[in-house]
Amino acid sequence: MGGSTRSPRVLQGDNASGQSPYERLSRRMLDISGDRGVLKDVIREGAGELVTPDASVLVKYSGYLEHMDKPFDSNCFRKTPRLMKLGEDITLWGMELGLLSMRRGELARFLFKPTYAYGTLGCPPLIPPNTTVLFEIELLDFLDSAESDKFCALSAEQQDQFPLQKVLKVAATEREFGNYLFRQNRFYDAKVRYKRALLLLHRRSAPPEEQHLVEAAKLLVFLNLSFTYLRLERPTMALRYGEQALLIDQKNAKALFRCGQACLFMTEYEKARDFLVRAQKEQPFNHDINNELKKLASYYRDYTDKEKEMCHRMFTPNDNGSTVGEN
Repeated sequence: MGGSTRSPRVLQGDNASGQSPYERLSRRMLDISGDRGVLKDVIREGAGELVTPDASVLVKYSGYLEHMDKPFDSNCFRKTPRLMKLGEDITLWGMELGLLSMRRGELARFLFKPTYAYGTLGCPPLIPPNTTVLFEIELLDFLDSAESDKFCALSAEQQDQFPLQKVLKVAATEREFGNYLFRQNRFYDAKVRYKRALLLLHRRSAPPEEQHLVEAAKLLVFLNLSFTYLRLERPTMALRYGEQALLIDQKNAKALFRCGQACLFMTEYEKARDFLVRAQKEQPFNHDINNELKKLASYYRDYTDKEKEMCHRMFTPNDNGSTVGEN
């Protein structure tokens, strides 16, 4: 799949057997519905856990009608696929069953009989009545939001009854949701998810031997929030969360860089230089850090030139011999 919208090659060829392409293909496919209504052929194996029933999935897909070269439906042209929640955003029963049989990174081909696709009526004008359709689906990723939503709804006392690993897992899921929303340029929504993750981590007290796990999780969220507030053009908050990250890891180059960006945004050039030079010390060949220092130098040069021009005007004599500002 991977953006291809050509008809799958296995469907092409002679028809000497008297069977249609879909009939030939179905003979070597796995029945995952129990009534041969949803058939599956794995093209590339995935890894990890199966998709959970309440998950939100990130997929690429193309749907084909028999004897047609181009898909009638595909999202492969989108730069970033939309996150879709099972049971809400996916309308084909066959696709939902198919996704529940998949693992991250898996690419598979499915045949959906009408009962699991568009039914006896079809979907005019594209889908005729009683039509079997083929879908190629690539599962890029999935996030189990149900577990996270239920856990976040609990009181702090109830959450404390769960082991630390559970809290860390839910916080990581919230952060992953935030990352996805950030990539979609939905910065406000991303901030909400990051703050939910941070609240979970702040609430939880851990024994000394496990506190480093909580601090490591907090560090990632602080960095995410700092970057998000920069995109929201709120540099004061970006600096605050960057400095929180530095309390955990004072040599963290990313945190120093974010703080430098925030100070530059606020035209606090000396502070910006201090943070950026410290970041450069940790990562001397980092392209972004070095470019930010060049930007700082340019901005500071413009600033000093304007200051000199203002001073020059203040002390330049007027026609009557007095300087500007003199009574």
